Amino acid sequence: MTSAEFPFAGQAPSPCYVCDTGKLAANLAKLDLVQQRTGAKIILAFKGFAMWRLFAQIRQVLPGATASSLDEARLAREEFGGEVHVYCPAYREDEFAEMLGYADHLVFNSFSQWQRFRGRVAACPRPISCGIRVNPQYSEVEVDLYNPCGRYSRLGVTREHFRPEQLAGISGLHFHALCEQNADALAGTLAAFHEKFGEFMAGMQWLNLGGGHHITRPDYDLDLLCRLIDDAQQRYGVQVYLEPGEAIALNIGVLVATVLDIVENEIKIAILDTSAATHMPDVLEMPYRPHLFGAGEPGQFPHTYRLGGLSCLAGDIIGDYSFPQPLKPGQRLIFGDMAHYTMVKNTTFNGVRLPSIAIYDPAADQLEVVRRFGYEDYRNRLS
Repeated sequence: MTSAEFPFAGQAPSPCYVCDTGKLAANLAKLDLVQQRTGAKIILAFKGFAMWRLFAQIRQVLPGATASSLDEARLAREEFGGEVHVYCPAYREDEFAEMLGYADHLVFNSFSQWQRFRGRVAACPRPISCGIRVNPQYSEVEVDLYNPCGRYSRLGVTREHFRPEQLAGISGLHFHALCEQNADALAGTLAAFHEKFGEFMAGMQWLNLGGGHHITRPDYDLDLLCRLIDDAQQRYGVQVYLEPGEAIALNIGVLVATVLDIVENEIKIAILDTSAATHMPDVLEMPYRPHLFGAGEPGQFPHTYRLGGLSCLAGDIIGDYSFPQPLKPGQRLIFGDMAHYTMVKNTTFNGVRLPSIAIYDPAADQLEVVRRFGYEDYRNRLS
């Protein structure tokens, strides 16, 4: 890690998520290329990334957002604008009227939910396009926790339980079967969809291919994606939507952290002012070992440490890393790809404060700290 790579490292509070607007622009350009080549619409999934201070930049390229809760839908309507798509595994009776005020598209997880709420949708003074989420029962996702099409999944209607006689009023079908995957996984999923649900697309207006498309990854097969989109649109005469969250924010953000102490128990352990459990929960859930700039695999460099978090959870371990030089208290460390599924999932467990949030503009070499968190944020979520 050099100061030229991260000129803001010494300026940012610690811990702090820092998002780079230049890298975001590069991701958006790649996503827009897909839109221009195919006519598909790519919308931002808030479940992966919902940093609303960057919405002004994102909505210059993406026509809308997708939400999975009432509060996400409200954020989409008030802060993003454009098309607001909503899918929930089940809608709450006491929230549905408010939800109708935010949504342009509503996707139902079952025909029973569609039958329960279709009258309220029809009575809504403004048009809302409704869809059904289907489960093609095909998936290449390896981690069960993130596999929406795994056995016994509660997400989407399987072919066995699909009710074509209840499709009146339905404008489109939706599936979500991917997680951090390339276009070849989409090809397999679409083949299963065509086989099981293609016959029901007659008269539909749109097809939503869900999220999990790693479009902005360097090795992603854009040409195959565009061919698959073109085929689906020509096959069914519909508008295709994709709703990635991670692809928008992939590699645009880092987490700046600081070494607080070094302890030893057979191995050297560095305790940081951040936490896997509270600030980067996917490290424990996936699990995975995040990239750390300037560090290597254990044993690659002369000095190996286990990096531990600030919470009292025994398993709050970020991973084992080696360094060219010994770590020292006060030293800054920078973890890569820490924009998506961090801010939207972090917690104040153990009273550990949330990292600050900052935006870095590389063109102006300017860091703006847009949010700091304190005691009130911890206190006000309790009672």
